[in-house]
Amino acid sequence: MENTALDLLRTVFGHPDFRGEQAEIVTHVADGGDALVLMPTGGGKSLCYQLPAMLRDGCGIVISPLIALMQDQVEGLRQLGVHAAFLNSSLDAETAARIEREWLGGELDLLYVAPERLLTSRMLGLLDRVHQHGRLALFAIDEAHCVSQWGHDFRPEYRQLTVLHERWPDVPRIALTATADPPTQREIAERLQLDDARRFVSSFDRANIRYTVVQKDNARRQLFDFLQGHAGEAGIVYCLSRRKVEEIAEFLAGHGIDAVPYHAGMDARLRAENQRRFLHGEGVVVVATIAFGMGIDKPDVRFVAHMDLPKSIEGYYQETGRAGRDGEPAEAWMCYGLGDLVLLRQMIEQSESGEERKRLEHRKLDALVGYCESMRCRRQVLLSNFGEEYLPVEAPQSSPCGASGSICGNCDNCLQPPEAWDATEATQKALSCVYRSGQRFGAAHLIDILRGSDSEKIRQFGHDRLSTHGIGADLDAKTWRGVFRQLVAHGLLDVDAEGYGGLRLTAASRAVLKGEQTVMLRKIVVKRERTRVAARTPAAVLALAPADVPLFEALREMRARLAREQNVPAYVIFHDRTLREIAARRPASEGELAGIGGIGTGKLERYGGLVLDTVAAAG
Repeated sequence: MENTALDLLRTVFGHPDFRGEQAEIVTHVADGGDALVLMPTGGGKSLCYQLPAMLRDGCGIVISPLIALMQDQVEGLRQLGVHAAFLNSSLDAETAARIEREWLGGELDLLYVAPERLLTSRMLGLLDRVHQHGRLALFAIDEAHCVSQWGHDFRPEYRQLTVLHERWPDVPRIALTATADPPTQREIAERLQLDDARRFVSSFDRANIRYTVVQKDNARRQLFDFLQGHAGEAGIVYCLSRRKVEEIAEFLAGHGIDAVPYHAGMDARLRAENQRRFLHGEGVVVVATIAFGMGIDKPDVRFVAHMDLPKSIEGYYQETGRAGRDGEPAEAWMCYGLGDLVLLRQMIEQSESGEERKRLEHRKLDALVGYCESMRCRRQVLLSNFGEEYLPVEAPQSSPCGASGSICGNCDNCLQPPEAWDATEATQKALSCVYRSGQRFGAAHLIDILRGSDSEKIRQFGHDRLSTHGIGADLDAKTWRGVFRQLVAHGLLDVDAEGYGGLRLTAASRAVLKGEQTVMLRKIVVKRERTRVAARTPAAVLALAPADVPLFEALREMRARLAREQNVPAYVIFHDRTLREIAARRPASEGELAGIGGIGTGKLERYGGLVLDTVAAAG
């Protein structure tokens, strides 16, 4: 080959070296091999098909599920001087026809298409014509987990992509995903006929993300307090319902935070405008349902907050993975309560899915609840669900409560190891209360009984005459909420998901009630008086010397101006990491600027003079 992969990596993409298994993947696919690549978000998956497509004769076809992702990737490649285009419903007929001519004429290195468009008879015919001229470099199937019918992003069109292998068996295929547990990995290989493909599985760990789970206790205030530590930074807040999205976005905007809503029920134009503001702006917070996210390539998202429990641990991993794609410190924060669990179990039971599907969804939800309630390192629990054993940063220290010492050093359980308490007596009281009140009431009413409330509802049902009335007055309501939540999580109580969400005993309850089993629960820490959150240095300037900050800000202003002129997100032009390196090294010539990470030949030609002028003006 005239160009080597490393040459292109350095001259076009501006990266000095490959990361992890990138070099091996690129060589394998460029040599004509099929590959299944599992790599975490931000791990450099795109290069694994972009470089082989440029090394091989012809055009690489990238099957991507979302318009926003295509547009971002294509714009980023064009900034680098790569001949790339996309075909999707956002284009008018004239533009689409021009791109097809360029493709047929051999002028494109990469063409992005949606699976629905790829499978049309017209597109399949065009692919035949291109293949006859030897101009099909490869097929890249991005977000390959969409093929799994049990997954959270199932796209039926992905099932039909077997046509690629059946119709053009000599064209290499590479399927890529950042979210796939072992069963999903097997299903991807089977459904896409990639059983003989070489597998490349990287660690799923996102070491730069700090994971935190808190018990719901005035969730809006908790969210606002959390956001005080991320003032002026971009982030995503996920909610389960559209109504809640609107309410939280309005609440945040009313408290001085630049927040916008996003959900499938909004006017399409307003939804697109809010997405554009988030992608193009600095420090915008988007409050969204899971309709927002897949394919969002914004690298400087500093946090992802969940106001409700997601439906599965895979969904949680993918959603939190939208934070910190640039490798800088980021946070995944979740506010979770028993009500979330009750609601999700009701949604599963009341859905029209078959029994097999319902059982699977319950198992997936149980795995996530287990993660939330665990006293172990969150990273260990999370990665174990993807078949990965997480090795500790330092040797775990034994703890009398059953929790480990610091394992990852970057989750709430490692930073502030939780305490356990012998909750056997409290559990017996709770279970007895559930039984004596008829196994049809929710936690709030049961707590009122245990604490001896004299409310109208208590008297109406005669629950003030129960033997359990008032026997739990020694514990506060917050502690009791934690007890009931954990009893459901540990299988000692069940939710009547087909009814009104009342709690009922399980078979496992019997041993506890008979005194044959001890119950250890996580101690609920009662939050002290609210304290003002100290202003935090933005991640973008953390690694800079104070003297370099003014130049960095000047470079960001230059980047923002260029982005506005071209109507593209700022990160498409330069990442913060590149601007930081420029600010620290202060290059005085194009030769010195070419040695900065993220500046290839294309960007040097387009922006080199302007960057050097900005550096010179800063003195």
